[in-house]
Amino acid sequence: MHHPDIFQKKKLKEIMKITSIFLVAGILSFVVASCNNSGSDKNSDIKAGVTKTSWGEFDGKKVELFTLVNHKGDTVTITNYGGTITSFVVPDKNGNRSSVIIGFDSLQTYLQKPPYFGALVGRYANRIGGAQFTLNNNEYKLNPNDGKNTLHGGLKGFDKVVWDATVPSDSVPSIELNYVSKDGEEGFPGNLKVMVKYTLTDDHELKIEYNAETDKPTPLNLTNHSYFNLSGRVTNSILDESLWIDADKYTPVDSTLIPTGEILDVKGTPFDFTSAKKIGVSIDSVKGGYDINYVLNRKDSSSLQKVAEVKDSISGRTMEVYTTQPGLQFYTGNFLDGKFINRYGNPITQHSALCLETQHFPDSPNKPGFPTTTLNPGEKFHQETVYKIKVNE
Repeated sequence: MHHPDIFQKKKLKEIMKITSIFLVAGILSFVVASCNNSGSDKNSDIKAGVTKTSWGEFDGKKVELFTLVNHKGDTVTITNYGGTITSFVVPDKNGNRSSVIIGFDSLQTYLQKPPYFGALVGRYANRIGGAQFTLNNNEYKLNPNDGKNTLHGGLKGFDKVVWDATVPSDSVPSIELNYVSKDGEEGFPGNLKVMVKYTLTDDHELKIEYNAETDKPTPLNLTNHSYFNLSGRVTNSILDESLWIDADKYTPVDSTLIPTGEILDVKGTPFDFTSAKKIGVSIDSVKGGYDINYVLNRKDSSSLQKVAEVKDSISGRTMEVYTTQPGLQFYTGNFLDGKFINRYGNPITQHSALCLETQHFPDSPNKPGFPTTTLNPGEKFHQETVYKIKVNE
């Protein structure tokens, strides 16, 4: 006959033994699962979506800042003032995160009119010579704001208005911006409805979709004017970054940066980036620095294709540019003079950032030989551009 205490002790030992076996098995399963998942995205548990915060007021309208986050932990911040991208934060080769787009942390800085940092530009991006054009035998006078010319839409272009913003889904890092440019605004004809959609993908891509409709024929050229420094620091010159542009031709300009109407070969000129080279190699041969439109080598007029690539050896970052547009304006921040200070307290000086603005050609309304920029009633304007960041580890 067993003594009750002895029986209970034996039973307790058996329970503890069984529990230990299950515990060890559980630990081993966890270790195996961890090993099997070692190659997976370590940030996969990050919740993707959009958050918004109040950012002030302008023209009696609420200005908000939207933060887009993907599953990788990348973030893009965009304000509905000017449809402006204020940051695009991605990791470098060491895993350190910083913004590859130059921007500011307050609406007040943007109200001081920095030169189109991150802005959504229209109704006509780039320049229109003499601040006028003729369309269907009608002459239109625009507001000159760049000497005698009109630049980026005039005195109050799309970069200086408050857009209506909507978030299609809380779980998708994307926002839609809408604006109605009224007939006669800045001298342009037609009531123009514009919708621009920004999306941050899990492939480190910032995707921009432009859509528009009009009730009268009007010239239209939309782009984004972000200034990039892939190192994430404006103290590092972009002249050391390497650039490739898929363009055999460019549109030369006069002394006021208006195209002459010619389309010339880049071969044998400082404008040749058909083979990747450092931006600073030939810049001294270009008066004032690069500020020129490239005629992209397109297979067709509508497909999204890779048209440019920038590489930065300091951060290990590469940016690829894809677009449906026919042109690309390459600008090396020639007019940046240190007046504006970035969010890290550094002055933004000449050649501390570059722009790769996908677009139609400058002054197309006055250049019949250029691809037309006229949008007619019943037509739907649609263009796409993607800025994709890769990291060379």
